[in-house]
Amino acid sequence: ISLLVGFISVNNSPWTDYSAYSYFQIVTMCDLVMILFFYIIHIFRIYRKLTCVSWPLAEFLHYLIGTILLLIASIVAASKSYNLTGLVAGATFGFLATILCVLSIWSSYKVSCITQSTSKYHA
Repeated sequence: ISLLVGFISVNNSPWTDYSAYSYFQIVTMCDLVMILFFYIIHIFRIYRKLTCVSWPLAEFLHYLIGTILLLIASIVAASKSYNLTGLVAGATFGFLATILCVLSIWSSYKVSCITQSTSKYHA
C-alpha cells in the first residue's frame, strides 16, 4: 500500500525534475506488480506445479533487487523534492516501502533458509 500511496503522491504533484520522478514511478509500479505476481503465485499455489523454479530464491532476489532500486529512487526523489509536500510524501512512502521490503527479505530468508536448515538436523 505504501508503494501505491507513494506513486499517487508523486503522480499528483507538480514535478520539477521529470527524469527523477519518472524513475520513481517506474520503480514503484514495477515493484508493486512483482509483489502482486508473487502473491498470486502463493494464493493459487502455482509454485507446486512449477517445480523447476526455486521460488524462495526467486522471491528473495526480487525483494533484494526491488529494495535496492526503491532505495535509490527514494533518495533521488527526496533530493529533488524542493519542499513540495506531495513529492516529500512520495519519497517518505518510498522509504517506508524500502523498510518493509527489507523486513520481507528477512522474513523470506528466515522461513526458507533457517527453517530448512534446522529441519535437516531434526529429521
